[in-house]
Amino acid sequence: MRIIGIDPGTGILGFGVVDVHKDKFKLVTAGVITTPAHTPIDERLEEIFDGLTEIIAETNPESMSIEKLFFSQNVTTAISVAQARGVAMLTGRRAKLPIHEYTPQQIKQTLTGYGKADKKQMQEMVRVQLALTEVPKPDDCADALAAAITHAMMSRTA
Repeated sequence: MRIIGIDPGTGILGFGVVDVHKDKFKLVTAGVITTPAHTPIDERLEEIFDGLTEIIAETNPESMSIEKLFFSQNVTTAISVAQARGVAMLTGRRAKLPIHEYTPQQIKQTLTGYGKADKKQMQEMVRVQLALTEVPKPDDCADALAAAITHAMMSRTA
């Protein structure tokens, strides 16, 4: 099974594509889509749509796993992240991908066994699960890979 994980954001949207075979995970590709600050939101969302459309076409995932929005102190940031998340979900839907959503706590619990794990613990578990020599950078990329791995693990237990 091939899964694309998404860590939504307007300025930086993380993505990670993972192949899953039995209990083994293999990194296919990962990275970020960045949009310039102070660019109109409609242009930023279009860049996200175009970038994700291209990544999905190149990698042919079978499903999408995306982080659910969690409470944010900054309402303006939360709204723009929600818009980017909506565009990512629409992109997945247009590609006929089933979309699976997980809260940050579910992702942390699944990868580390602790729902309040910190960033370093999460990144290290992503590195271990994918048998990488280094932690994926930037953080948004590692978070997207964590979402993909979470879906693979949750699918096994379902």
